[in-house]
Amino acid sequence: MKEMLEQNKKPVGTFFSMGSSAAVEALGIAGMDYVILDKEHGPYGVETVQEYIRSAERRNITPLVRVKDFTRPSILKVLDVGARGIIIPMIRSRREVEKVLEYAKYYPQGRRGVAFTRASSYGNVSSLDDYFKEANEKTLVLPQCETRECVENIDVILGMSGVDGIFIGPYDLSQSFDKPGQIADPEIQDIINQVLAACKKHNKYSFIYAPDKKSATDYFQRGFDSVAIGMDILLYIDTFRGIANMPR
Repeated sequence: MKEMLEQNKKPVGTFFSMGSSAAVEALGIAGMDYVILDKEHGPYGVETVQEYIRSAERRNITPLVRVKDFTRPSILKVLDVGARGIIIPMIRSRREVEKVLEYAKYYPQGRRGVAFTRASSYGNVSSLDDYFKEANEKTLVLPQCETRECVENIDVILGMSGVDGIFIGPYDLSQSFDKPGQIADPEIQDIINQVLAACKKHNKYSFIYAPDKKSATDYFQRGFDSVAIGMDILLYIDTFRGIANMPR
């Protein structure tokens, strides 16, 4: 997926909720570019996430993980089991992002813990220095902009080396500005445009969540680099609701 972004292609993904390796594989078979394994709201432990990552790799769909917070164990463990990138929720300040980078990046960019885990093929690498360099370059770090404080500090955060881009969470963002769920409100849309413009200014990737294809198309036309559309279980329910209510 990072190669697609570097080639100015626009990857599309979705949030994963159904809790099945088969469901992850199905997303890959469908042709999705990436899947976001959600440890913030989802009930999954690291062992389970590891199995979902394996399923994603089998079907050539990039596994990202939304970690539950910006603590060292939350970040380190999902990277050790093979996450290709992390989305960090509820970011507010430069200091928080500094800690994220410290935990997510190997020396000399950070102080990610060194262990021979799945991510390094259990230590079967030709050179530790080369592995550090490759991991630092290829692992996406996407702070999630969904707080008033993050918007206020967006230029500082995007200016930090090691931050690949921003993932906008419109629902929590709207709540942070006292308009929960009012995504279409002009003030919320202006804030979204402000964050998008900051990403363009700093030459960093812009990601956002959209509930449906119509909204996603609008975001792409506005210049977003990537959109995560809906959630697998919601699409599953919507599809079968249509079948259940078909004329008969």
